[in-house]
Amino acid sequence: MTALLETRHLNRMFGALQATTDVSFRLERGARHALIGPNGAGKTTFINLLTGVLSPTSGEILLDGKAITGMKREARVQRGLVRTFQINQLFGGLTVIESLALVVAERRGEGWNPFRSIGRARGIDTEIADLLRGFGLESVAGETCSDLPYGKQRLLEIALAIALKPRVLLLDEPAAGVPEADRQEVLSRLAALPSDVAILLIEHDMDLVFTFANRISVLVSGGLFAEGTVDEIAHDPRVKDVYLGGGQHG
Repeated sequence: MTALLETRHLNRMFGALQATTDVSFRLERGARHALIGPNGAGKTTFINLLTGVLSPTSGEILLDGKAITGMKREARVQRGLVRTFQINQLFGGLTVIESLALVVAERRGEGWNPFRSIGRARGIDTEIADLLRGFGLESVAGETCSDLPYGKQRLLEIALAIALKPRVLLLDEPAAGVPEADRQEVLSRLAALPSDVAILLIEHDMDLVFTFANRISVLVSGGLFAEGTVDEIAHDPRVKDVYLGGGQHG
């Protein structure tokens, strides 16, 4: 079966430093896949290669069986490869509803006029209402993004990513920095993401990883160190030694 997203022998050098080493990786359709590893393992570099922020020194990246290795970032998004960031990338001066309207309108190629009533945009108001409800943002729809509590900012960023209609969604530490009181809502919204979207979760929180993912890849020193089911990774003594801290998480 053809993977939805795949890398073949991916390498990235920064001068003499090998940041990504011969990574061959597969993300299946509808996957809930986590990418973990210690600090400095190369997770951010790998995600930047997938999304076109960086170009590989060698190797290949395929989306739905077609090479996207040299494709620009915007073109990858249009093909359905979307990411969130560890640090929020929001439209600070816009309201929640304006931000969603902007993304939905741009995705449809209709453009967005801030002076036009959102409700008059063809079908956009219905889609926005669904997103607001689906991510628990109805009560803050009219608030400016920069004024939102941090947990709501994280939810909005994920909502904006879903508004792009991704086939592959890369979530970079979606619960990072979220206060404990808001954390459960973020986790429940993640669990409810559309099942037809393949998700790669980059995360340090192993409780979240073990709850969310059904498959885990472990990156160490830029290379794939181990891969398997949640149970296989949780009980792999090699993984415990390099990452989990022997004896933790079963």
